[in-house]
Parts: sequence; C-alpha cells; structure tokens
Amino acid sequence: MKKIAILGAAESGVGAAILALKKGFDVFVSDMGQIKEKYKNALNEHNIEWEEGNHSTTRILDADEIIKSPGIPDNAPIIVQAIEKGIHIINEIEFAGRYCDAKMICITGSNGKTTTTSLIYHILKNAGYNVGLAGNIGRSLALQVAEGCTYDHYVIELSSFQLDNMYDFRANIAVLLNITPDHLDRYDNDMQKYADSKMRILQNQKEDDAFIYWADDPIIKKELERFGIKAQNCPFSILSKNGMIGYIEDGNYHLETPTPFNMEQESLSLHGKHNMYNSLAAGIATRLAGVKDEDLKKSLGNFQGVEHRLEKVASVCGVTYINDSKATNVDACWYALESMTSPTILIVGGKDKGNDYDSIKPLIKEKCKGLVFLGADNSKLHGALGDMGIEIADTHSMNDCIKACCQMAKPGYTVLLSPCCASFDLFKNMEDRGEQFKELVRNL
Repeated sequence: MKKIAILGAAESGVGAAILALKKGFDVFVSDMGQIKEKYKNALNEHNIEWEEGNHSTTRILDADEIIKSPGIPDNAPIIVQAIEKGIHIINEIEFAGRYCDAKMICITGSNGKTTTTSLIYHILKNAGYNVGLAGNIGRSLALQVAEGCTYDHYVIELSSFQLDNMYDFRANIAVLLNITPDHLDRYDNDMQKYADSKMRILQNQKEDDAFIYWADDPIIKKELERFGIKAQNCPFSILSKNGMIGYIEDGNYHLETPTPFNMEQESLSLHGKHNMYNSLAAGIATRLAGVKDEDLKKSLGNFQGVEHRLEKVASVCGVTYINDSKATNVDACWYALESMTSPTILIVGGKDKGNDYDSIKPLIKEKCKGLVFLGADNSKLHGALGDMGIEIADTHSMNDCIKACCQMAKPGYTVLLSPCCASFDLFKNMEDRGEQFKELVRNL
C-alpha cells in the first residue's frame, strides 16, 4: 500500500486525505499549527491518523508522495528535507484531478480571480449547467471527488502557490487575468519567478483547449513571446478591438467567438475598469462552454459581486463604507481607488509582501482626503505615504481604525478598506479583517 503524507489540515488537506483514503492509500496528516475542530472531526470520522503542533519527520519522509497546503513555502524545513530525499510533492488540486473527468475551467491572475471565478460559475449555473466550484473558493475539489460529485464542469480559482505544485493537471479553458507584483516574499523578490508560476496554467493544454488572457498586460505580452501556445488564443482588451475575442467599444461589451455578441456596458452588473476585464474573461469562457446569448446577457446583468471585494457595507451619517479586504496587493488597491467617485478615506496596512506604493500615489492625491494605517508595524507606510499632504492616522486594531475614520470622514465621503497587504499581522485572514470592519461599521 502506497503511503501519502498530507501537510496542512484545513479545507484542501482534509479533502485530500479523505480522497486518498478512499483510493486505498495509507494516509497520515500533519499540521504544524492547531487544527480546527471541524477538520479534526472529519479526520476522526474517517479514522485518518493526524497530528498537530509539530511534524513527525520520520513518518512524513517515509511517504511515497506528499500533498502540501499551498500556504507552506518550499523553504520550510520539512519540505527541504522531502525535496532532498526525492519525494514527489503535489497539491490537492493535482491529486484530485487524477480522479476527475470533468472539463476544467481554471482562473488565475494577481487580481480579479475570485470575482471572475464566481461570475463564470454564476453564468454556468444559471444557464442550467451541471457545474462545481473549487480551488481558492468553495469546497475542496478532492472532497467533492471523494463524495462522488459528477459535475460536467468545474470552475477552479488557482493561486500561484497552487500552480507551483501542479504538473499533470490540465485546464481545458485557462484564464489568465493579469500578472502584477504580489507574493514576492515567496519568490525571493524575483518578479520572473512569480510570472513563471502564473504561466504554469498553460502547461498540458492541447489544441482543442482555450487560453483566455488580457492582451494589454505588459508582463503577459513578454511571457507569451517565450511560449508556443497550443490552445486556441482568446485575447481580450478594453483599449483595442484589433485581433481581440472580447473588447469594449463605444460603451458596448463585445464578444466575437463563436458568434458575435454585444450588450450595453451600462447593463453589466459589475462596474469599474477592473471589472470590465473580469466580465470579458467570464463571457469568453462561458461562451466557449456553449452558454446561449440570452443566458449570458441575463447573468452578466444580475451578478451580485463577491464578498470582501468592493462590497458596500452601509451608509452612516452620510458616509459610505466599502469593504475591499480582498485587495491584498497594491494593484488591487489601485483598481479600487480608480473606481471611487467621492472624497475617500483610505485604510491601508497589514503584512507587507514587498510592496512598492508609488503606483497608487497619484490616485491618493486625486481621490483621498485622509489615510488610516492599520497594521502591527506601519513604519514602511509612513515612509512611503507619509508625505502625501493629507491627514494620517496610525492604528493597530480595527476598532481604533474605525474610530479614526469616523473622525476624518464628512458627509459625502467614502471610507474604503483596501489594504494593499496581507492580513496575518492582526487578523486570522482576509475574511476576518473584512468581517471585523463590517461588524464595527454596522454598529456605528
């Protein structure tokens, strides 16, 4: 019996463990942190051996294969030892893909992944497709496969960390939204290494597959010069229609494949420049999957958006509060600021990932009346943004942050939580940061 060691016992790790058990493997789960009670219960229900708070090195390195959580870096000691021993290391999506025959629609990019993934799923579901949702959003793909889900299509959001440990998995429809600096702390501050990870979404594609990408992205342009694309090329743009499968022109949303489709841009439920990219990518992907024009038009017009992404929370005393906690890099914050139409108090801060804040300075000068720094250590923010000539508050908890915003904001202003940074210095995760923001705002 082959042995599989699983590192990390959250959604993906526990799902992989259950699937591995059902496929006849000897399974051992190890997590350096504390495992949530619901995941302990799931492992115990299946009599899967697990440990928390440490890694049993001998047991792990005795495995034939290791499935690791995307959050574990390659320089973690146990991973270094496994690599030195020549143990094959994969992730949950790669493992689950071995046992799933569904068509895979896979989405990656530095920004817009969750919105585009959710929109594609919304369109397909509303069109009556037998479709599942997985990856960084929804339930573990491995668990769904273990439970016998028989979807015809899966829509899967993929991070660069997941792509790093995928080798044989094939995206039938691959969507690459953009490549901008993010997670550089995991890639030795080397942008090329990060770009290489994103481009892995193309591996294993065949001639009858499709590759959808933002043609205006300078890094994607550069990377495509190095790749021989086997799949059908499906570029999109909001700057030009020449050679594009999807584009915006004269206030209209256009798709050219498999037959011409258009609708008024104002009829789209998502607004803002960044959401035009997301809507174009989603439209191309779903039309390639066979969605009819009337179903596409309806779903593009009634999509409700994604929690923690430019989510309007409330208006209090004439001040609008917007939760954009998913903006964990500078470019995501840029898109959020670009969409603001009223004087803005911007909340930024958290665990810095090698950020360069220069790109958002012009928008801060144009749009913002104040900055509220929210982090355990805000020294880099003071150095980068302390000379903007606007009011600044330094806070180290969400409660103090909201108090500072209330003092700065006047009727007609918008308070925008769009942090540019990861959340792990003060919060459990991005969702926790957004939920605390929403709860405090609603209690004002």
